[in-house]
Amino acid sequence: MINREWHLLSRPVGWPKPEDFALVETEIPTPGEGQVLVRNEYLSVDPYMRGRMSAAKSYAEPYRLDAVMLGGAVGEVIASEAAGIAVGDHVLHHLGWREYAAVDAAKAVRVDPGAAPLSAYLGALGMTGLTAYAGLLRTASFKEGDAVFVSGAAGAVGSQVGQLARLKGASRVIGSAGSDEKVRLLIEEYGFDAAFNYRHGPVAEQLRTAAPDGIDVYFDNVGGEHLEAAIGALNLHGRIAICGMISVYNATEPAPGPRNLARLIQTRGRIEGFLVGDHYDLQPQFVQEVGPWVAAGRLKYRETVVQGIENSLDAFLGVLRGDNTGKMLVKL
Repeated sequence: MINREWHLLSRPVGWPKPEDFALVETEIPTPGEGQVLVRNEYLSVDPYMRGRMSAAKSYAEPYRLDAVMLGGAVGEVIASEAAGIAVGDHVLHHLGWREYAAVDAAKAVRVDPGAAPLSAYLGALGMTGLTAYAGLLRTASFKEGDAVFVSGAAGAVGSQVGQLARLKGASRVIGSAGSDEKVRLLIEEYGFDAAFNYRHGPVAEQLRTAAPDGIDVYFDNVGGEHLEAAIGALNLHGRIAICGMISVYNATEPAPGPRNLARLIQTRGRIEGFLVGDHYDLQPQFVQEVGPWVAAGRLKYRETVVQGIENSLDAFLGVLRGDNTGKMLVKL
């Protein structure tokens, strides 16, 4: 029996190229003591993975060359050498980019496929959802009545940020996206008050139209022009949570910073970056509050699902291009 897994062969410069990777056949691993063997059913591909392909010092260890990459995955346990996890259980873990994984039981989280679709544990009820929850409520210190602007708003994180803000009493929720279809989705399905296609003109001008009274919170998934526009629209004591900057992930030269940072003095504004890994203490509260909203359909989510592990690289590149609506997943 063969296990297929994606290896990083060379560190991409600029946009990743197919020759930087290889789909390698290996033997299916045998679980050791305290481990379970998982047949992965869904793999997650995410923008942060681009940073791990670089050797530059960052918040996460770089992927090793000529070795399998890592990422979120959920699947069925088919062999167990660990107490508390049985064959037939489903678990969430971080040994993705492969079909089979021998996972330390201490690093596997049991999930219930009867309570929610398995894929949701990689998105709306997983790290994606917790990222939105922690970034909005803790880092950005959201409070009822705030006007909230979200970039990359049709993506997995951004779409949840906007809906969480609406459910918690935002005065106005504005989103930006890269297509007219995504703009319609934000307004008609996710309940945003306003949205615009950033490809249709300067972000600052479109944001001014969508938020004539300014914004109190900006949740940044994009960086660049969006960040500068948000600083320009920030109200007194406004807050900016930096989740990601996908617009510069493939840049070969340092990207220029916002030209209007001095405005933060006038507004007494705050910019703060965050990592979801620093906020896992919120996980029980997040599941308790958001789980019922998901189950009741009050918080909606979309998924873009690519079939087959052989197409994982295409799915990842699609995330960098913005091809996905909602969470990008690979179904094995």
